[in-house]
Amino acid sequence: MLVLPHMNPVSYLLGLGFMTSITFIFLVGVFMSSWLGASVLQLGEWFIKKMPLVSYIYYALKQISAAINPDQNSHAFKEVAIIKHPRVGEYALAFITSTVTLQSNLGEEELYSVYVPTNHLYLGDIFLVSSRDTMRPNLSVREGIGRMAGDFLTGRVYI
Repeated sequence: MLVLPHMNPVSYLLGLGFMTSITFIFLVGVFMSSWLGASVLQLGEWFIKKMPLVSYIYYALKQISAAINPDQNSHAFKEVAIIKHPRVGEYALAFITSTVTLQSNLGEEELYSVYVPTNHLYLGDIFLVSSRDTMRPNLSVREGIGRMAGDFLTGRVYI
């Protein structure tokens, strides 16, 4: 069927879909930051809690993300450190999580429990490293996570 251009009910406005998407994302953000949005989020978590397999995965990921979030009050990472790892002459960026005192016949030695991320920030290894074998760069935890996530992926390493 032939429709004349001035009678065509479908017309396209360039960028209307983009602006609608941006507006929708903004309004969802405003809604979720309100009291009502927090209530909806709690209701969603309650539904997830009732699902057998999904609840385990959700709460495990929630605990991991809360542990490494530098904006939380309870920091899992105390400081950024550089340790000798995996071979002599090679170094790895690590995060100090706690200190441990090793008591032996020779006396006491302070060890750091350090977390070394491997392929991405959620997976990694935990080592006990002597305090004299660690170097402390002048980086905050937030900057260390940024270096780990950004600069190391691009191949630029400036510490």
